[in-house]
Order: sequence, then structure tokens, then C-alpha cells
Amino acid sequence: MSSTEQTLSIIKPDAVERNLSEKIKEEFKKNGFNIFKEKKIKLEKNEAEKFYQVHQSKPFYNDLCSYLSSGPIIVMILERENAILENRELMGATDPTKAKEGTIRKKYGISIDKNSVHGSDSPDNAKIEIDFFFKD
Repeated sequence: MSSTEQTLSIIKPDAVERNLSEKIKEEFKKNGFNIFKEKKIKLEKNEAEKFYQVHQSKPFYNDLCSYLSSGPIIVMILERENAILENRELMGATDPTKAKEGTIRKKYGISIDKNSVHGSDSPDNAKIEIDFFFKD
């Protein structure tokens, strides 16, 4: 039996700034995702640091946090069967130049850093990330 799964998706500052939010949301809907919840927010750098804690030891950590907190973002809970895997497929490779044709990052990403979207990479992280933004 298949069941609906939830994943977190973020439309990053570069895409929001270029007014791509509606186009990206359409991509999700066209690919069978239901946008269960969404909100537009602006993170402070310390909040971005908390969110990306998992990458703390990596050389790109500081730039990543500065970037995510550089402008408004749209955070969404996406739902569908196999949402995590399907969202990763739809987003494409982290590096837009290596992403498959038709993926969101291939279409809209500017660079490895400014790749327009974020999506959870595992069920555990999906839960952590959803709670991070949508804990009431």
C-alpha cells in the first residue's frame, strides 16, 4: 500500500528575487505535488545557521547561511507519494549545469550556490525541516 509522504521545499532567495515563485509552484503541481502549507519568510542569519546545522563542518557553510538569509524565501510542505525522492528528481542536481533537462535547477538555477530550490533528502530530515519552519 502506498501512502502520502511530506517533504520540505524552499524556493531560495535568487528565485524569489527573479519572480519565479509561481512558475516553480506550478512545476510542483504539474508533477503531482500538493502544496499542503506555504509561507514567505525572511530568515535571520542565525536562523539559517540553525537550519543548515547539518552542514556546519563544510567549507561552504557560512556562504550557504549568508545566502539563505539574504532575502525572502518561500517554505512549503509538499505532499504526494514518494514526495522526498520525487522532489529530488524534479529539483535536479545541485549544480544546475549538471542537472537533467526539464528539472527546476536546470531551468532556473544560476549556480551551485544559487540553485533556486532546496528539498529534504531523507524522511528524518524532512521531519526535522518541516518542524523547523512549521512548528506551531
